[in-house]
Amino acid sequence: MTASVAEKKEIKSKKEKVLVIVESPAKSKTIKKILGEGYQIEASFGHVRNLPENVLGFDVHNGFKPTYVVIPDKKKVVAKLSDLAKRSDKVLLASDPDREGEAIAWHVRELLPVGDEKVQRIEFNEITPKAVKYAVEHSREIDMDRVKAQQTRQILDKLVGYKLSPVLWKQLGNYHLSAGRVQSVALRMICEREEEIEAFVPKEYWSVHTIMDKGGKLFEAEVNKYKGKKFDINNEEEATRIKEVLLNPQTECIVEKVTKKETKRKPTAPFITSTLQRAASTKLGFGVQKTMQVAQKLYEGMEIDGTPVGLITYMRTDSVRISDDAHAAAKDFILNNYGKEYYPEKTNIYVKGKQNVQDAHEAIRPSYPDRTPESLKPYLDNDQYRLYKLIWEKFMSSEMQAATIANKTIDIKAGDYNLKAGTSKVVFDGFLKLYNDAEEEEQETETKIPDLNEGDKVICKEVTPKQHFTQPPPRYNEASLVKALEEHGIGRPSTYATIITVIQTRKYVEKKDKALIPTLLGRTVCKQLVDQFSNIMDYKFTAGMEEKLDLIAEKKLIWNVVLQEFYTPFMEVVSSVMKDAKRVTIESDKKCPNCGRVMLVKTSRFGTQFLGCSGYPECKTIISLNNMNELDTAGEEDSEQNAEQTSDEKCDKCGGAMSIKIGPYGKYFECKECGNRKKYVRSTGVKCPKCGEGVIIEKKSKHGKIFFGCNRYPECSYALWDEPTGNKCPECGELLLKRATKNGEIEFCSNRTCSFKRQINSAPDNDAVSE
Repeated sequence: MTASVAEKKEIKSKKEKVLVIVESPAKSKTIKKILGEGYQIEASFGHVRNLPENVLGFDVHNGFKPTYVVIPDKKKVVAKLSDLAKRSDKVLLASDPDREGEAIAWHVRELLPVGDEKVQRIEFNEITPKAVKYAVEHSREIDMDRVKAQQTRQILDKLVGYKLSPVLWKQLGNYHLSAGRVQSVALRMICEREEEIEAFVPKEYWSVHTIMDKGGKLFEAEVNKYKGKKFDINNEEEATRIKEVLLNPQTECIVEKVTKKETKRKPTAPFITSTLQRAASTKLGFGVQKTMQVAQKLYEGMEIDGTPVGLITYMRTDSVRISDDAHAAAKDFILNNYGKEYYPEKTNIYVKGKQNVQDAHEAIRPSYPDRTPESLKPYLDNDQYRLYKLIWEKFMSSEMQAATIANKTIDIKAGDYNLKAGTSKVVFDGFLKLYNDAEEEEQETETKIPDLNEGDKVICKEVTPKQHFTQPPPRYNEASLVKALEEHGIGRPSTYATIITVIQTRKYVEKKDKALIPTLLGRTVCKQLVDQFSNIMDYKFTAGMEEKLDLIAEKKLIWNVVLQEFYTPFMEVVSSVMKDAKRVTIESDKKCPNCGRVMLVKTSRFGTQFLGCSGYPECKTIISLNNMNELDTAGEEDSEQNAEQTSDEKCDKCGGAMSIKIGPYGKYFECKECGNRKKYVRSTGVKCPKCGEGVIIEKKSKHGKIFFGCNRYPECSYALWDEPTGNKCPECGELLLKRATKNGEIEFCSNRTCSFKRQINSAPDNDAVSE
C-alpha cells in the first residue's frame, strides 16, 4: 500500500508544471537540458522594476519606503511571466546567487499574480546537473535581509547621484555631468595618482655591476654594501671611485660567504572576480568589461556536441572556497595526469579575510575540472578559450603541490666594499607546471655561478657603473584600479566593470595605451567634490558603507536606520554647498590661437566637449578636443595663420572669400565678409581642366570611397579616382595624378592612352616602380 502511494506521488510530480525564472535567456537552454520535461525556463532579462526616474522614488519621512515602477521595456516580459505563473503549479525564482540576484527575485515575486505557496527561491553557483537539481530540491524563501541590503545600496546611490549632480550642473554649467557614491571615489583615486606623478621629482642613483672570474669561469656580481652596511651610490663620481677600487690590482676579492637554501613557493587561491579581472588584463590584455562578458557566456553555457554546458562557476564572487566535490575531481585529475608528487599531502584550503570556509559561494573554477582547455577548444572562440584556459589552469594549480626553489647566494669582500651574486633554480616545478601566479610573467632563468667556497679568491675583470633615476608611480590601468578598489574595500565584484565604464563614458577619464588618465573635466569634477563633500569622497567612509550593507544582509543592522544616519548630515552639507555655489571655469593649458587668452573646456548642449576662448563673446574661437594637436603645433608667430587658413572657396551668399576654421566637430568654412558657414571639404588647389573655373576637391562616393571632382558639380561633372598633383604630363600635356604603391608614391598621366609614369617618393631601400 505504501509503495502504491509513493508511486502515485511520483506520477503526480512528473505531471507538475514548474516555471523557472532566470535572469538571462542565455542559460535557459542549459538549465532546460538538465531539468527536462515539466519545467519551463523563462528569463526576466535582469531587473523588472526600479526606482522611478526624475524623482527620488522613496519617502524620507516614512522610513525611506521606496516606490518601485515596472521598467517600461519590461512590461511585456512581466505580462508573459505573470501569465505563465498563473498556468504553472510552482514557480522557482533562479536569478543569480548574489545580493542583486536576490533583489531581482523579490521584484519578480512582487509582480506575479499568484499565492506565496506557489513561489520559491533557488540558487546555484554553477550550472551543472548536480548543482541545479540540488537547488530545486532545496528551494527556500526569499532572503529579505539580502533584499534590504540591495535596496539600501540602491537608495544610497540614487540619493548621492540625485543630490550631488545638480551641484556640478550649477557650478560647471554642464547638465551632462554626474556624481556617484562609488564612481566618484574611483575617479579620486585616478586623479590623486596623476597629481603624484606630476609632483614627482626624479632622484639620481647608480648601481655598480661587475664581471668576476674564477679559474676562467665568469659570473656577475653587484656592489651592495660599504663597510658592512647598505648604502646609496648617488652620483657618477661615487660610482667611478668604486670602479677604481675594484679594478685596483691591490684590491683582493675574496668569497666571504656561500649560502645555499631551498624554499617552497606555494600556489595562491583560485580566482575571485577581482583577481580574474586583473589576471585577464595582465596575461590576456582583456579589459574588465570584456572579461566579465566572456566569463558570463562560459557560466551560462556553451554548445558542446549539441548540448548546452555551463563551463565555469558564477563569476561574481569574493569567496575563495572550493566545494568538496571540486577538490575530489581536481585530486583525481592531478594524480592521473601528473603523478602523486604533484598533489599535496593535505588538500590546499584558502581563506580570504573574515570569510567562513562554509560560505555557500565558491571561487571561480571550471564546473567540470576534467574538461581540459584543449578538449573544449573546438567549441569555443579564441577569447572564450583563452579565458577558460586561464581559469582552468589557475584552479588546477591552486590544488597542486608547492614548487621547490634552490637559491644560492655568494657574498664577496673587495676592500671596504661587499658584492653579491645570486641565482635561483626550480628544483621541482609543482604548481608552476600549469600556472605562474605572478601578475607579470616571470622568466625563470638560472644565472651560472661556478662552485665557490669561503676563502676562494676571484678576480674582478670588468666594472660597469649604471645610472638610474627613481620612477614616479605608474598610472592606474583597469587591472591595478580594480586591485586598489578591492584593497580599500570600495565597491563589490559585481560593480568594478560598471564603475570603470561609467567614468570613461562621462569623459572624466580616458584610456591611452591601457593607462587611465583623468581629463581636465574629470580633475575639475573631482576637485569640486573633494573640496565640498570630503566625507562622501573619503575612502574609509565609502568602504565603511559597504561593510554596513553586508551587516544589513547579516541581520546585524537595520536598513532604514543606516539610511537615516547617512541622510541627515549629508543633506545639511548639500544645502550649504548649493546655497553658496558659484560658477567654476575649467582652464586648459592651451592658448587661443586668435587672441592668446586661455582656452576653457566647455560642453555643448548635446554633451560634446570642446575648447572655447575665455575671451568670449569678444573672441568666439572654439576648437575640437580632437584637434588640440593643431594648437600644439602652432607657434606664437603663426598662430593667427593656423587658426584661420585661407581657401579657394567662395561664399554661397555674398561671394566673399572663405577661411578654414576649427570647431567642436572639426573643420568648417566661414565667410570673412558675412560670417556664413558651410561644411569643410579638402581642396587640392588644382583648377578643373574641363571647365577651367572650378577647383578639384576631395569627395566621397555613396559607398564611402574617396574620389576627386570639380567643386562646380553638377554644372561640371569632371571626376578622377586619383588625386591630381597640379603638374602637366611632359609627353601629352594632360593632368598628372599620384598614387601610393608598395614601393613608394608615383606620378602618372590621367590620359589612359599615355604611358608616362615616374617615381615621386621611393619606399625605403627600394627604387623599383611598381603598381
